[in-house]
Amino acid sequence: MDTPLQIPALTDAEELTCDVLVIGGGTAGTLAALTAAEHGANVLLLEKAHVRHSGALAMGMDGVNNAVIPGRAEPDDYVAEITRANDGIVDQSTVRQTATRGFAMVRRLESYGVKFEKDEHGEYAVRQVHRSGSYVLPMPEGKDVKKVLYRQLRRREMRERIRIENRVMPVRVLTVEGRAVGAVGLHTRTGAFVTVRAGAVILATGACGRLGLPASGYLYGTYENPTNAGDGYAMAYHAGAELTGIECFQINPLIKDYNGPACAYVANPFGGYQVNRHGERFVDSDYWSGQMMAEFAAEVASDRGPVYLKLSHLPEESISALESILHSTERPTRGTFHSGRGHDYRTHDVEMHISEIGLCGGHSASGVRVDDHARTTVPLLYAAGDLACVPHNYMIGAFVFGDLAGADASQYTSYEGELPLDQLQEAHELIYRPLRHPDGPPQSQVEYKLRRFVNDYVAPPKSGARLSLALEAFERMRADIAAMGARTPHELMRCAEVSFIRDCAEMAARASLARTESRWGLYHDRLDHPRRDDASWFHHLDLRKSPTGAMEFTARPVAPYLVPVDEFRPVGGPSRHLGEVHPEQVAIAGAREAAPVAMRQEPAVTGTTGHPSTDADAPTTPRLLELLSLAEDEPPLPALAPYLTDPDPTVRRTAVTVLTETVPTGTGPALAAALTDTDAGVRATAAASLSELVETLAPEPALRDGLTAALSTTDPVARAAALDTLRVLRLGDTGLFANSLSDSDITVRIAAVRALVSVDAAAELARVATADPSREVRVTIAKALATVAGRQPGDTASTGPGSAVAHSALARLIDDPDALVRAAAYEALGTTGCPAPLAARSQAALSDPAWQVRVGAAGALSLADPGLAVPALAKALADPNADVRKAAVMALTRHRATEDARAALATATTDPDADVRAYAARALWEPLRRPKGRKSRT
Repeated sequence: MDTPLQIPALTDAEELTCDVLVIGGGTAGTLAALTAAEHGANVLLLEKAHVRHSGALAMGMDGVNNAVIPGRAEPDDYVAEITRANDGIVDQSTVRQTATRGFAMVRRLESYGVKFEKDEHGEYAVRQVHRSGSYVLPMPEGKDVKKVLYRQLRRREMRERIRIENRVMPVRVLTVEGRAVGAVGLHTRTGAFVTVRAGAVILATGACGRLGLPASGYLYGTYENPTNAGDGYAMAYHAGAELTGIECFQINPLIKDYNGPACAYVANPFGGYQVNRHGERFVDSDYWSGQMMAEFAAEVASDRGPVYLKLSHLPEESISALESILHSTERPTRGTFHSGRGHDYRTHDVEMHISEIGLCGGHSASGVRVDDHARTTVPLLYAAGDLACVPHNYMIGAFVFGDLAGADASQYTSYEGELPLDQLQEAHELIYRPLRHPDGPPQSQVEYKLRRFVNDYVAPPKSGARLSLALEAFERMRADIAAMGARTPHELMRCAEVSFIRDCAEMAARASLARTESRWGLYHDRLDHPRRDDASWFHHLDLRKSPTGAMEFTARPVAPYLVPVDEFRPVGGPSRHLGEVHPEQVAIAGAREAAPVAMRQEPAVTGTTGHPSTDADAPTTPRLLELLSLAEDEPPLPALAPYLTDPDPTVRRTAVTVLTETVPTGTGPALAAALTDTDAGVRATAAASLSELVETLAPEPALRDGLTAALSTTDPVARAAALDTLRVLRLGDTGLFANSLSDSDITVRIAAVRALVSVDAAAELARVATADPSREVRVTIAKALATVAGRQPGDTASTGPGSAVAHSALARLIDDPDALVRAAAYEALGTTGCPAPLAARSQAALSDPAWQVRVGAAGALSLADPGLAVPALAKALADPNADVRKAAVMALTRHRATEDARAALATATTDPDADVRAYAARALWEPLRRPKGRKSRT
């Protein structure tokens, strides 16, 4: 048996000093460190893993859920949406920071090289996923987000200000006279005791993802990042900070038997949606919320379950595009999972289920209480990201609050006094206690037992009795945790994480017991208090550690809103101190002397490949080792040039990867040259690198020349990458792009179509509209014509030379033999305008055998004369296909100024499909607004 690690003496601590200490190197922590350094602070970034691949962004991100892009959404509308989604229990000043600062953060991330989806004119391709508000910004190439951020941390000017200590795990924040002065922890590889003195401390440790136990029983098979064990929740609590909303759990839909989301946010814009086993949409809730999850859970449990993400109805090109995103970003094992079961999106819809519970501000509303500058209630202690209670903050909110924390914390300099000995001794005991009995129960067994209690007694639906039993169990677990054994630094880290989970479990149980109402749908569903009680509980529920060590609660009234929301009218006022919350009597069932009684009868309630790894994939030849060593020194291009032309393609491919990570002057032309390399792997790596870096490259003549040369290569991947880069950087022209319309490869021709859109080449697109043999290309051309119509000088959205050219081409496309091409052409008319002759054909197309064509025709009629359109659309409300009825409702919404349209919409409010009902109801109660004009380019 291995010899256990020796316990280091308290006096042997490795002491580090900084102005700003950032704990956690994920989403929020990276931005906090960068911003604090940019403001002149000396920053120490501690990460218990390695910053390069830590945090929830480690495997990338497939989209942004809360992008408030000017011209597509308004900050106040977003704040109102989040307020409704959280049943009114919101500090709007924090949510508004995300709403107003999110766009600037998108631009900042883009300047780093993070890629967001854009249209051919360089405008953000924001999607509407919910029934109101367009906030979802896809990131089809978002797999490298963390790598891009790590590249920023390694910039020379940042390395002078930011010291990164990987494999160091803090367990407590140190405080003196009520203010944060540093932290204490261990090195997870050496076992060293580490202390830090700091001017300010920023907690950015992510959600408590390892709270409930997944249905699989695997400790680390969680929906959230399993390395996030509630570290920051526990550290904030023991430092004296207030936490809030801890009773509002995170629960998500996920793929059955797989620890990952179904990714409806990604699938919905492609036409996917959630259905029950009969193929019926059933979610009435209008936003991702606990109410939506309550509807989801009820459907799963009913005879209409299971629930599926429906994809099998989509065309091949949509399914292929989804596979390229879903199988390469966020959960790369997803494709392997489906394949292992013999499932395919073409033949099987994706069965969904419900995740275990967790605590998370980013996807729910549980976290450390912060103000609009990320300050906690402990002076000089900050919190950002999923740890902070900024409801539904998501990725952009984590970046925004990391930035806010870094900026505010940067004004403080390192604490110079003595670190508190009693706190150091307590942390030392917490860390090294398992070494005293190395053969004690292993962490995995104790953690499994603890989290099984969470599932048994804390997961919704909740009751006072079950929550009280949970508290008894968690109190007993203190002894089990104290008895855990460990022999290595890694095991010490895992044992400390179990103590964090226990703290979070107790917080979750006590907070749930304290709020004697039901709110947030499934997130806080109390069977013994089944109704929402705004009179008593329109409050935040804050908890903190009292001076005596007890957990105490305060009910804090919701502050008056900055953005009025009709359903809620908070007035503020004094807080209500609740003190400790004691469990109910659960030792015996009923009164001791009472005889058994009949059970009470209650009324029924219805209710792609990324870059090759520079660390592992390539054989470690001496030449490669030289190159990898060189990469650590941020080499200029001349230093890399010999490797870019090395005879060994493995060396050349790795050199392209190093070039992408370091981005020296001249990177663009060098990558363009690599597109013509003799090795396919080098060309593919260069194409991926250009896609990743395109927003940061200088549009220089040498780059244009290199990309133009690449259009003649035999590799279609390289040709498509060259076209996309020329388009994004505005380096091409109509003639150059039009030459590729006759390319032998479909992907290249599609890239050429997108490139022609970027230069408003309506005539070229119209010329080839019906000539291309590929359905996919003709569909792309139809959509492209909708984009370019009205963008010629003097045009409006539906008149002028550009629109005339588009209408002429679309008139030919609606006769296409392929139904999906016809559907795309009709859909385009819903953007370009639908003149009388085409309106008549759209009316007739409402009887087309293909439902996709009928959907497109309904969209076209949204811009047709109401005298013809409204009666036809009203008739379409009886179509057997729910998507057609939904399209008819959305088209009628454009005509709702007419009495007949409103009457038709009223009939649709009783439709059996949830989407149809919801869109019809929204159209009737939303105030009429002047349509926003199309933005013209200048």
